[in-house]
Amino acid sequence: MKALLRTFRYLKPYLLMSVASLLVLLISTAGNLAIPAVSQYVIDAGISQRQPSVLLRGGLMMVGIALIRALFSFLQGHLSAKVSQGVAYDLRNQLYEKIQRLSFSYHDQSQTGQLLTRVTSDVELIHTFLGSALLQSLGAVAMLVGSLALMIVISLRTALVLLALAPVAVGVFALFFMKARPLFTEAQRRLEALNIALQENLVGVRVVRAFVRRAFEMDRFAARNEAVMAIQLKVGRIIAFAIPIIFLIANLATLGVTWVGGIQVINERMTIGALVALSNYILMAIFPVFMLSFLLANMAQAAAGAQRIFEILDAHIEIQDEPDARPLAEVRGRVTFDQVGFRYFEHQPWILQEIDFEAPPGHKVALLGATGSGKSTITNLIPRFYDATRGRVLIDGHDVREIALDSLRRQVGIVLQETLLFTGTIRENITFGRPDATIDEVIAVAKAAQAHDFISVLPEGYEAPVGERGVNLSGGQKQRLAIARALLVDPRILIMDDAMSNVDYQTETKLQRALNHLMAGRTSFIIAQRVSTVRDADLILVLEAGEIAARGQHAQLLETSPIYAELYYTQLEGAEATREGIFIYDHDELSETELESEAPS
Repeated sequence: MKALLRTFRYLKPYLLMSVASLLVLLISTAGNLAIPAVSQYVIDAGISQRQPSVLLRGGLMMVGIALIRALFSFLQGHLSAKVSQGVAYDLRNQLYEKIQRLSFSYHDQSQTGQLLTRVTSDVELIHTFLGSALLQSLGAVAMLVGSLALMIVISLRTALVLLALAPVAVGVFALFFMKARPLFTEAQRRLEALNIALQENLVGVRVVRAFVRRAFEMDRFAARNEAVMAIQLKVGRIIAFAIPIIFLIANLATLGVTWVGGIQVINERMTIGALVALSNYILMAIFPVFMLSFLLANMAQAAAGAQRIFEILDAHIEIQDEPDARPLAEVRGRVTFDQVGFRYFEHQPWILQEIDFEAPPGHKVALLGATGSGKSTITNLIPRFYDATRGRVLIDGHDVREIALDSLRRQVGIVLQETLLFTGTIRENITFGRPDATIDEVIAVAKAAQAHDFISVLPEGYEAPVGERGVNLSGGQKQRLAIARALLVDPRILIMDDAMSNVDYQTETKLQRALNHLMAGRTSFIIAQRVSTVRDADLILVLEAGEIAARGQHAQLLETSPIYAELYYTQLEGAEATREGIFIYDHDELSETELESEAPS
């Protein structure tokens, strides 16, 4: 219950409304408790004494109490909704902010569907608990205590019958909660797995169709859906077992009170009106017992959701500003790797070892190597997506761990290998890093990125909508927009992570000329598969198994590096092979047209 109790802290900004809601609830409960007392007055003073005026007066009192209860019930519902919605709003914002700040290493181990479930379903459980279950629980307790107190006032002997059965009811509730809470936690975990499967299939629907795996994926989803149903049935069985026992206790209590009270009426130690009032109060005492059984189930669900929410909110952020971090200003762009080693987790293999080089301001550094050689990892250390496990990464002589993150990342423009565009317009995607950019600035970078031509033929131009993840654009178009987005922030350090992989050779040639002009004065890091993309780099680093196997310029590496020479001549031979009608599909998934344009004349 610790996690659930922690959610009460989020009531602090809404403390006044929470107190007002509780007071209104207590007034409404008092109105309910007054009705049996009025009934006793009407029966004993009106019906028994044959006084019509008492009947009229009692009826008007009941109508007045009912109207007051209706008004205060509305106020209580309105106030509790504002409080619970406010808490849910704050929790969602805090979760989203924390997820945005969590280190890449956390996201490497998490799944999107898992995070979505916690921000939506788990928060909704807290919202339901605070919005209805908590106040209803307090109201039920107030009703139970008030009913018992008034029963004691009317007849202590009859009240003792109900009190004797109270320990049995408490034991049933405790057993129910102990059995149900772990099941609710497991239910949320299985719902999370279901959401993960759904999210993966929605994102990868084209892959599923292409590989004719629809039936398999339907079976996989059905299996997870069945697992959710199975755990919910277990919960249902526990509830189905507990409720009849609670009804049995309630019926025994009613029988006992009616029996004892009836004997007192026969012996003229109690009036008929008092017995009727007792019967009403016992119903009022039993109804909260039933309500509490359902509210405890809601509480168990909320406790499970709260525990999962705080797992995220309590997660350690590995990459964050040091207490004495300072902003980075007037960057020249000198990047130094000083004996850098990196691995994701302790006791795992090293991804990088002894990486040592320097990129002077304005120089272009190319990174080549096989998949898994550590190319992208090197560039990820510059903006501190990860921290070096040992050694240092420096910008203008400053260790990046001593620089404020926001100021560091504003100096770095990145075009990732996997291009991600957001739902919105083309202009909004290009200006993602600089929302205040003018349309002239947007057009300028689009032209530099060879994107203006295809944008201008669209009916809406730069206001054309972009579908989810850019689904309505080709791979090359998305990549050119990503390049324009990076160029608009005018970074001093530019990282191109295989940014040419989805453009044809003709576009690459134009784009390369434009980028050579734009890279002037910027320190650039280029990850590429094609040697033609990096042959004019100031420094080419050939990586193998996380180490620098060779370094130098194109002509020098052709003579000194077997790895580089093999890569170069393999690509050259592949281009020549197209003259004979042999089409080779390399890592960039070249089309027939692209290969023909690359073939030497």
